[in-house]
Amino acid sequence: QVQLVESGGGLAQAGGSLRLSCAASGRTLSRLNMGWFRQGPGKEREFVAAIPWLGGRTYYGDAVKGRFTISRDNAKNMAYLQMNNLKPEDTAVYYCAADSSAVTGRRPNDYDYWGQGTQVTVSS
Repeated sequence: QVQLVESGGGLAQAGGSLRLSCAASGRTLSRLNMGWFRQGPGKEREFVAAIPWLGGRTYYGDAVKGRFTISRDNAKNMAYLQMNNLKPEDTAVYYCAADSSAVTGRRPNDYDYWGQGTQVTVSS
């Protein structure tokens, strides 16, 4: 079992930045693909970013490309989401997710483990 805990959410102004962190316990992150998803009010859960367990190539949803950066530190069992140039439409609960499959997924069903989420609110 893997437990994931997100932190770093909060209130930001449009154009500002936030950095989300995801702390893992129960199992090392080094063999897990990591993803970030978000869910706004009345919306479906949306893919934000993913990084495979080996690192290297990263994947982003169209809405955040060029503004968000996913990274990981396997030695610290941490994953991160740097969010720059935030927009009001980025307002959502952000979830960290982990998966042990061979393919880095971009759908919620591709992930086995989830954190409880952290709220990000961007004001205009």
